[in-house]
Amino acid sequence: MIESLAAILGLGAQDPAFWMPLAFAGVFFVIVVAGVVLDGFDVGVGCLSLIAPRALRPRMLSLLSPWRDANEFWMFLGIGLYAAAFPYAWAETLGRLYGPMSLLALGTLLRSACFELRLRAPAELQGRWQIGFGLGSLLTAFAHGAMLARIAVGYESGPGYTGFAVAMGGCAVAAYGLLGAAWLMMREGGELRMRAVTWARRAIRWTAVAAVGVSVVLDFSNAGVFLKWGDATRGWMVGATWGVLLTCFVLAEMTLQRMINHSYRASAVPFGLVLAMFLVVLGGLAYSFFPYLVLDEVTIWDAAAPVETLRLGLSATVIALPVALIFNLWVYWRMFGRSRPPEPPSFPG
Repeated sequence: MIESLAAILGLGAQDPAFWMPLAFAGVFFVIVVAGVVLDGFDVGVGCLSLIAPRALRPRMLSLLSPWRDANEFWMFLGIGLYAAAFPYAWAETLGRLYGPMSLLALGTLLRSACFELRLRAPAELQGRWQIGFGLGSLLTAFAHGAMLARIAVGYESGPGYTGFAVAMGGCAVAAYGLLGAAWLMMREGGELRMRAVTWARRAIRWTAVAAVGVSVVLDFSNAGVFLKWGDATRGWMVGATWGVLLTCFVLAEMTLQRMINHSYRASAVPFGLVLAMFLVVLGGLAYSFFPYLVLDEVTIWDAAAPVETLRLGLSATVIALPVALIFNLWVYWRMFGRSRPPEPPSFPG
C-alpha cells in the first residue's frame, strides 16, 4: 500500500518528502489519542463534578491533582505540531473551526484558572472555583463534539448542520462523562464509586449515539469515505470494527449492571472497556480521513512544511520524545488502581 501511494504521488517510498509527512501524521494521531484519553478523564470528572453532591466534589478534584499539568500538555503539543508540520492546512481547518476552537480555548482557560485558584482560595470560596472548573470542563467537552461534527459534515453550514453540531456536542459531554465515571470507579470506593456507576449507566447510551451518529453522517456526507468503507474487499474490516465496538458497549453495560447489584469493590474493567471504545472510534476516524487532513481537498503531503523544516522538527522530536515519554510514564503510572488517601505523619509524644 505504501509503495502504491508513493507512486501515485510521484515519489519514492524512501523519499523524505514522502515518509516525513507520513511520520508526522502518525505522531499527530498518537498525540490526539493521548489527549482525548488522558485529558478526557480529567474533563469527564470536571463535568461530573457539576452534578455531584457538594461533599464529594473536593475529593473528585483532589484525585485529579497529580495529572492536571500533564493532561494539558497534550493539547498544546498537538496544536504546536500541527502548526509546525502542516502549516498549509492551518487556514483550511482551524479557520473553519473558529467557533468550536474559541469555546475550547475559553473552556481550557477557565479550567486551568479555576483549578489553581481553588487550591489557593479560602475554604468558603473553594466551592465557587469548583463550579468554574466544572463549567470549563463542560465547555471543553462540548467544543470537542461540535468540532468533530463540523469536520464530519465537511464544514457545511445551515440549520441542520448546526443542530447536528449541538447534538454531537451534548453527546461528547456524555462520552467524556462516561470516561471520567469509569476512571472514578477504578480509583475510589464507597459513595463516590456507586454514584460513578449510576452516572456511567446514564452516559453510555448517549456515547453509543455519538459513535453511531458521527460514523453514519461522515459516511453519507462524503462519497470517498462511503466507498472506502463500502468496498467489498474491506467487508471484514467493517464487520470487525463494529463487532468490537458493539462488544465493548455490551460488556460495559453488563459490567455496570453487575457492579450495582453485586460488586462493591473498585474495578478497572469499565475503564478498560471505555478506553477500547474510544480507540476503536478514533482509529475508524483516522482510517476514514487518511490520507487527507481536509477531506477531498488537502492531503498530508499538500499541507506539509518543506523537507528542511520537517527534518529540523524530526530532529527535535527524536531528542524530546524520549524525555516526554519518560516524564509521562513517571506521571501516569499511578493513575491506575485504587487511590489511597495519604496517611497523616506521626509526631513523637
